[in-house]
Amino acid sequence: MSNKPIFLATHPRSCSTVFERVMMTREDLRCLHEPFGDVFYYGGERFGERYLGKEHQAVRDKSGFSETTYRDVVDDIEGREEDGKRVFLKDMAYYIVPHDAPTGTAGVAPSLRLGSHKGKVYGTDCGTDENRDVSPEDNDNPSVIPLSILKNYHFTFLIRHPLRAIPSFYRCTIPPLSEKTGFDYFLPSEAGYRELKIFFDYLRAKGLVGGKDGAELCLIDADDLLDHPKEVMQKYCESVGLVFNESMLMWEEGGCGAFDKWKGFHEDVIQSKGLNPRKKKVKTVEEEYASWVEKYGEEGARIIKKAADENLKDYEYLKQFKMNV
Repeated sequence: MSNKPIFLATHPRSCSTVFERVMMTREDLRCLHEPFGDVFYYGGERFGERYLGKEHQAVRDKSGFSETTYRDVVDDIEGREEDGKRVFLKDMAYYIVPHDAPTGTAGVAPSLRLGSHKGKVYGTDCGTDENRDVSPEDNDNPSVIPLSILKNYHFTFLIRHPLRAIPSFYRCTIPPLSEKTGFDYFLPSEAGYRELKIFFDYLRAKGLVGGKDGAELCLIDADDLLDHPKEVMQKYCESVGLVFNESMLMWEEGGCGAFDKWKGFHEDVIQSKGLNPRKKKVKTVEEEYASWVEKYGEEGARIIKKAADENLKDYEYLKQFKMNV
């Protein structure tokens, strides 16, 4: 079994943080929390819409990542393997697959192109070096990470129904949570389903997952994780070459330093003590909508429903590949 870094690709509010918390119980893993988000939102090659303009320079400077490039993140991930522990990282597909780019035309990040140099900053407000080339094998690559680097990761996937994920994300973009998160408005482009589907299809087409020489296709639906945590995590460990231990499902309540950079998004996980099968009843669509109206008003409910409807097709497409338990 390969000892490649495990890359859990997902979308926001997919229960991925509780998944990370499970993996953090392992002493044989070095867990990284959304490393590509640093450059996507704040860095020298940022293309995230939320903090893109020059009017947000103070926010980017305060983050400490205003000059970070995709090369920096890739190098950091590689450096984490030096202590002998296997790397596990969770990240959003939209951090590396532009939302508005047609399939196969994203363009490799300047710092990761042929002939690029470590330590040099490139990006929207910094200019680019047009003389560096992109490998022909990346002509159909929808991500900003070249295929030569993507081959170094063991990819797995996590999805959640948009009727649950979208309202959960929306809640983080309005008061009172927005005062902690710093996300003070809802961006439909951050739902992340489209980018995850495009990235998933690309990796399958290249044989990096589900191929003869690639990793086993391992995609988990959050409903299965919440209903059957032991069975799901056992199968996941088998798929990525780890030995499962039931103790992974329990931990001490309290803060986790890895989650500090995205304050307000992970309160439920920080206050939890483990992952047990859920008991609450799943609501109907009508009940879900009524609960949104009660919590967020008619306008908030309308925004949530529109975003959920727009992402349902991509979710259902991905769900057909889910791991069965």
